[in-house]
Amino acid sequence: MRKEDLDNDEEITVTLTLEDDSELECTVLTVFEAAGREYIALLPTTGEDAENGDVYLYRFIETDDEEPGIEDIEDDEEFQIASDAFDEYLDNIEFDELIIDDEE
Repeated sequence: MRKEDLDNDEEITVTLTLEDDSELECTVLTVFEAAGREYIALLPTTGEDAENGDVYLYRFIETDDEEPGIEDIEDDEEFQIASDAFDEYLDNIEFDELIIDDEE
């Protein structure tokens, strides 16, 4: 997956390897910027977290080979910044959808 791939309307999924070595398939919701860093929002496709609508936030990084990667956000303050920015993104999406619905 490259960041440019997120610009089209195609659904992109990634497989996370969790701490217990289990794998979890997630849909990429968006890559967004907050406080000069990029973050990625992932929605699990199966399991309890998927049913609850839980979203995983990670730091989004570009590696030397131009392949993207993710890193855990371990700092509470950084996580709050990323979380607030994602909430704002969701608010803007909802607002945009309301405007589109009104225009139709």
